Amino acid sequence: MPEKMIAFCGIVCDDCRALIATQRNDVELRKEVAKAWSTDKETLKPEDINCDGCLATGRRLFKFCEVCQVRRCGYERGVENCAYCREFPCEKLTGFWKSFNVTEAKATLDGIRKKLRT
Repeated sequence: MPEKMIAFCGIVCDDCRALIATQRNDVELRKEVAKAWSTDKETLKPEDINCDGCLATGRRLFKFCEVCQVRRCGYERGVENCAYCREFPCEKLTGFWKSFNVTEAKATLDGIRKKLRT
């Protein structure tokens, strides 16, 4: 079984509903995700829900990922994900986790980091 795609921030892209909706070309799932991810400041439409994963280059990328500072930093540093960075965990990353309440992403990177030390 191939390894899962893990975004720089630790989100498992393969488990992300936007990626799943894109891969399946699932209009109903796109509608659900757009509704769930919309905020008072940003209303998403089903056609906004297209993504081939954070690590994809030259392909579809969810609009928030396009402007993600954690993603940009990871590419600039040339790391597989933030667990491989010598500054892990940095303020940018911990701020992201807190803002988006993605504790599972932190746990994913902590697990990778722990394996790197052994």
